[in-house]
Amino acid sequence: MWCVNSCSNHNLTTSNIFSLCVCFSFCNITLVCAGSNTGIGKATALDLAKRGARVILACRSRERAEAAVYDIRRESGNNQVLFMPLDLSSLQSVRDFVETFLKTEPRLDFLINNAGIVGPGRTQEGFGMEFGVNHLGHFLLTLLLLERLKQSAPSRVVTVSSLVHLLGHIDFKLLESTKDLVQGDRNTLKNLQAYAHSKLCNVLFTRELANQLEGTNVSCFCLHPGVVQTELGRNMSLIHQLLVLPIAKLFFLDPEGGAQTTLHCVLKEGLEPLSGRYFSRCAVAQVSAKGRDDALAKKLWELSERLTGI
Repeated sequence: MWCVNSCSNHNLTTSNIFSLCVCFSFCNITLVCAGSNTGIGKATALDLAKRGARVILACRSRERAEAAVYDIRRESGNNQVLFMPLDLSSLQSVRDFVETFLKTEPRLDFLINNAGIVGPGRTQEGFGMEFGVNHLGHFLLTLLLLERLKQSAPSRVVTVSSLVHLLGHIDFKLLESTKDLVQGDRNTLKNLQAYAHSKLCNVLFTRELANQLEGTNVSCFCLHPGVVQTELGRNMSLIHQLLVLPIAKLFFLDPEGGAQTTLHCVLKEGLEPLSGRYFSRCAVAQVSAKGRDDALAKKLWELSERLTGI
C-alpha cells in the first residue's frame, strides 16, 4: 500500500501546493529517477526521499548530481539518496547504468523516466537529440530494467511526456534515413517540432508498454507535468532563452508544482486498471488520435527495438 493523494483539488497554478500525503512511509522502496539533479526530477526525488524511499538519481553530470544528492539528503534527512551516472544520449551509458544497478540494487519499485531535452545536436549513436534522449534512451533503460521491476511487483514505470505531444507526428521513413524526427538544418522551430514528436513517442511507448506488461503486475503511466519553469531549454540559443524567461517567471509552474502529477502516478493507489494512460493535473486526460493508435505504437516499439539492439 503506497498512498492516497488529492492533488486534483490543489491549485497547480501557484507554488502553494500541499504535499500529496505527508505520513506514508516508503521504507524498503527503491526508485530510479532519471534527470533528477534539477527541476521536476529533483522536486520529485526530494518528495519521495522525505517519505523514506531509497532514491537513485540517474544523471549525466556528476557534479550537479552530487550537489543534488547533498541538497536532498540535507532537506529530507534521508541518507538513502544516491547518484549513479546515466547519460541518455549514449546507449552504452544506459547499458552501463543498468549493469551497475542490477549488481548493487536487489529491487526496483518505481522507474521515473523524467529526463528531457530540446535543442540541436546528435547523440553518441547519431540520433537527433530529442529522439535519442527523450525516447530511445528511456526505452532502452526501461526494457533493461523490466525484469527487476517484475521481480519487485507491484511496481510502476512513470514517463514524463507533455501536452505538446498533440502537435507531434512520426515520419518513420525520415527517422530510418536520417535518425532524426525533423529534416534539414535546425532552428528554434524545428527544435520545438522535434520535441513535440519525441513527446508523442513517450505517449506511444507507454501505450505499447502497457500491452507488453499485461498480467505482470507492473503498470505504467505517462503525463503532462504542466508548463513548468525548468532548465529544459538550456540548449536553446541565448536570445530565445532571454525571450522566454520573463514569461516563464510570470506564468509557469515552479518545479514543485510540476512534480505533482508525477507524484500522483507514483503514489496513487488503485491506478493499475489505468495502465498505459496519460495524466494531466493528477487526472486521466485525453491524448491525440495518434497517441491512441495501437498500430503506430507497435511500429514505434519494433523500430526502437531494432535501433537499440534489443
